[in-house]
Amino acid sequence: MQDEIFCPECGDFSEHTTVKLGREHLVRCEVCGTVHPTKLERTRLAPLRVVISATGTSQRRTIEIPADDLLEVGGELLVDDGVSDVAMVEITSIELEGGRREEKARAGDAKTLWTRSVDEVMVKVSVHRRGKTASYALPTRGDETISVGEVRTAGGRRFRVEKIKLRDGRSPERALAKDITRVWGGDL
Repeated sequence: MQDEIFCPECGDFSEHTTVKLGREHLVRCEVCGTVHPTKLERTRLAPLRVVISATGTSQRRTIEIPADDLLEVGGELLVDDGVSDVAMVEITSIELEGGRREEKARAGDAKTLWTRSVDEVMVKVSVHRRGKTASYALPTRGDETISVGEVRTAGGRRFRVEKIKLRDGRSPERALAKDITRVWGGDL
């Protein structure tokens, strides 16, 4: 194993090879050949329950992440428990011990993360024609951009996007699917 470690003989960071692991972690400098002890930085991991909401279902997973990581509502997190599929999620709520909720917390202080999947999302679509409106769910990658004026198909109907509404209430000309609450369009 080679790492960039500070060598007291060279007075600089250089490549080192591990000589001995254990209480006394010994490394050899690849530049001057000096063998010296070094401290390994150990990161404390915190177990964290993650509830992932996706398309009308919820999954519970348990992951371990560095206890010092700062988590924030609205932030994204890659969930990989080593068992199920890896999922990209957006944090919607952080629950601490005792059921208290916070907007920000260190991973070591959090008990449960409530999240929603942003890999694959269902965009709600309302398509109107001659005074009648039909609603559809359009499965879309979360990182796909939807723009006003573009032509799409939902439920077998082609429509032109006329308006986009985001989760925060804004109505932009274009947005990522994971941020959209509803799309309105006119039948073609």
